[in-house]
Amino acid sequence: MSDTVLQQLDDDGVLLLTLNRPHKKNAFSNEQWLAFKDALVAASDNPLVACVVITGAGSDFSSGVDLNDFSETEGEHPFAVSAKALVDFDKPVVSAARGVAVGGGATLLLHTDVVYVGDSLRLRFPFTALGLVPEWGSSYQLQAIIGARKAAELMYTSEWINADKAVDLGIATASFDDDVLLDKAMEKAREIAQWPISSLVETKKLMRNVHRAAIHSAMGGETEGMSRLAGTPENIEAVVAIMEKRKPDFKQFRK
Repeated sequence: MSDTVLQQLDDDGVLLLTLNRPHKKNAFSNEQWLAFKDALVAASDNPLVACVVITGAGSDFSSGVDLNDFSETEGEHPFAVSAKALVDFDKPVVSAARGVAVGGGATLLLHTDVVYVGDSLRLRFPFTALGLVPEWGSSYQLQAIIGARKAAELMYTSEWINADKAVDLGIATASFDDDVLLDKAMEKAREIAQWPISSLVETKKLMRNVHRAAIHSAMGGETEGMSRLAGTPENIEAVVAIMEKRKPDFKQFRK
């Protein structure tokens, strides 16, 4: 079992999954994507798990994909299989996010049922700033959650969002002080977990089925868009600028 995703199941049927690469702001490596997928599959099959809580170790939720992990993979990319596992997960999920939640760390939250955030939250959908397109079905899911106009503004500008704005927009359910955030999330998960798992599963199925086909369709289109834009001069400039800790210059390509 990989230590990049810690698992702790309590007697109430709440499984706590902790993204555990705090030295990298919990940026996902290929190993962590697969560990996350495996944890979700096991939780779905485990009759003792009624509800899952997802959080991040240290002071951040997740900074998305680890730009330093470009290891070769065979078959479907670990991100893709992990993303599908969460989209299709059949039990309630509560998330507790504080600090940085960027890219995959932000889009992951869109697929959790109850989203609690800490007052230190700094959330961003950075895809245009990276010369890329949205991922994890967020081109659909963000619109479904907060509306097309507000979603367009966030996606086109790649702006940073704090805890208050995340709640105001409807991305987050509620915000709490960082030091009580996880306790509040676990408390809500235990409130959910007291009911029959069969009822929770069927209820989630009904609520998610309305969106599931659209999310999968969006993910397919996003994959095509990513393949067209990944490695373009604009995308390379964005990544190099991050590495060099400077502002990217995209105007140089407008000729």
